[in-house]
Amino acid sequence: MDNFFWYVMAAVAAVLVVAAIVIVVGRRRELPPVPPAPELPAKQQPKAEGEPVAPTQPEPALEPESDVPEAAGSRLTRLRRRLSASNNPFARGLLGLLAADRLDTEAWEDLEATLITADLGVGPTDELIGALRRELSIDGTSDPQRAKEVLRAELLRLVGTDADRSLNLAGADGVPGVVLVVGVNGTGKTTTIGKLARVLVAEGHQVVLAAADTFRAAAADQLQTWGSRVDVPVVRGPEGGDPASVAFDAIEAGLAQGADVVVVDTAGRLHTKAGLMDELGKIKRVIERKAPVTEVLLVIDATTGQNGLMQAKVFGEVVQVTGIVLSKLDGSAKGGIVVPVQRELGVPVKLIGLGEGPDDLAPFDPEGFVDALLSEA
Repeated sequence: MDNFFWYVMAAVAAVLVVAAIVIVVGRRRELPPVPPAPELPAKQQPKAEGEPVAPTQPEPALEPESDVPEAAGSRLTRLRRRLSASNNPFARGLLGLLAADRLDTEAWEDLEATLITADLGVGPTDELIGALRRELSIDGTSDPQRAKEVLRAELLRLVGTDADRSLNLAGADGVPGVVLVVGVNGTGKTTTIGKLARVLVAEGHQVVLAAADTFRAAAADQLQTWGSRVDVPVVRGPEGGDPASVAFDAIEAGLAQGADVVVVDTAGRLHTKAGLMDELGKIKRVIERKAPVTEVLLVIDATTGQNGLMQAKVFGEVVQVTGIVLSKLDGSAKGGIVVPVQRELGVPVKLIGLGEGPDDLAPFDPEGFVDALLSEA
């Protein structure tokens, strides 16, 4: 009897062991497989003294995106559209008034007001009104086509067709020509220089830009961006540094790189005329130790009207300006400022900014300008 009891107990124990084994195995099969552990990098052995360490390879720098600037001649095709009567209040007012059935006293007074508000100035307005009266008001009637012809001839006379509007870029004895660009901050001076670089590159010139406006923090970066688009080097210095030193370094860089034109940006502060004179005078003297300044361009915002004339007068007293750049001369400007600013300084408008695009800077052509003003589309 005792033996039978132990046999039964042994059988129960065996059943329990087998059941436990089955349960454990089943659960292991239900568990998801354990992902393999990531391989750890091999532990680097310390370098022996004097053994060279392989340098870490930096990621390659992205090359700045560059493009091909538009040829200067084709830019003029946009002039008519930008300055036509459909976009320009000056042109629209002129054509509207001269198309009236009769040119009575009220019509002439309206025309005079239109010309003055278009920044033409009192003197040129009186001249233009007088000429139109002589030609058109003999019998008190208006022939629109005749009026347009007379107006075109008189506007051309006021704007001037005999002035030399080309840029003087030729240096002497193999040194680059130097273009010094001046103007009040906010007139689009640095942007104009960037666009001018595109014009010069399109004409086949080798150009260097000098970021000598060291007092405006963003000026050098802005010029660097413009230069990188057409692969033009930009010489710059520390913020708040000596502008004349930057200009001098740019001339040396131009000589070393075989450039034929160096364009120099300058600060546009007008706190005191004496300070401005000292700064610009120093820049010019330092530049001319290496190369003559062949062109001094004054940038004026065409939308500022009489303020632009005051700026022209101040800079004309400070530095010998040789040419004017009218920026923002699109639908937002009236266009009449071309005449008085030339008379104020006695120098011609040489370049005009037609818009905000990178190639919206074009040589100023008097006939194209006047024809654009008198175009209705």
